[in-house]
Amino acid sequence: MPFSDLDYRVAQPPPALAELVESYWLLLNHSDSEQRVTLVPDGRPDVLFSDSATEPYHVALVGLDSQPSTQIIPPKCRMLAVSWKLLAVEYILPIRIADLLHTGRYLPADYLGITAEDFSDFDGFCAKISAQIMHLLPLELDARKRKLFNLLYASNGALAVEELATAAAWSSRQINRYFQQMFGLPLKAYSNILRFRASFQHLKAGKLFPEQNFADQAHFIREVKKYAGVVPKELARNQDDRFIQFAALPPPIVLC
Repeated sequence: MPFSDLDYRVAQPPPALAELVESYWLLLNHSDSEQRVTLVPDGRPDVLFSDSATEPYHVALVGLDSQPSTQIIPPKCRMLAVSWKLLAVEYILPIRIADLLHTGRYLPADYLGITAEDFSDFDGFCAKISAQIMHLLPLELDARKRKLFNLLYASNGALAVEELATAAAWSSRQINRYFQQMFGLPLKAYSNILRFRASFQHLKAGKLFPEQNFADQAHFIREVKKYAGVVPKELARNQDDRFIQFAALPPPIVLC
């Protein structure tokens, strides 16, 4: 599947939503054929707005993954999406995602006011959905949870559960119960996914050794194989662009 058949754009949310929204993105399949891709865990629940030559417009909430999966992008598919940070699950999304591990659920077609007409204007979609999310923001977010998630994302999952608990003034037992009830997996498992995702840029730059606090090379290889189904060298090669999240990364910056 040549990535040239797909058009992919990504945009960052406004600063006021940075604790809740990871990114907005657009995916278009220009081909008359379906495209088979491999998705790997990236630690982001998504709301997808899409239609295609074979499917009418619909909206779906997709939960977290902890293993790779093969997905089909239909012919002439148009997809707009919001990738969320976990704090949004409690404060913005209409349902918890604990029951959506490795799966998803349809949402009302008018969710967040997005329609099929928004496919033609990605910048307009970003502005429109940002305004809708701002309208849903509560007056105050739990300070412990804000601290926890800010540290979790800033460290790319490298901090131990005990360190996060101490910094957030929240017991590790309570945190793990919260993660299981809200997201469907323990904090340690989620941290491992973030650490795996953070290795993408290093792999794309051709660095096949761990740079994200893995114990050693063998540990790094095991973790990549667990989440991608292949060893680091094969993920870095990304033959036929089948790992779409990896193919969509910007090229690494080369410092002179």
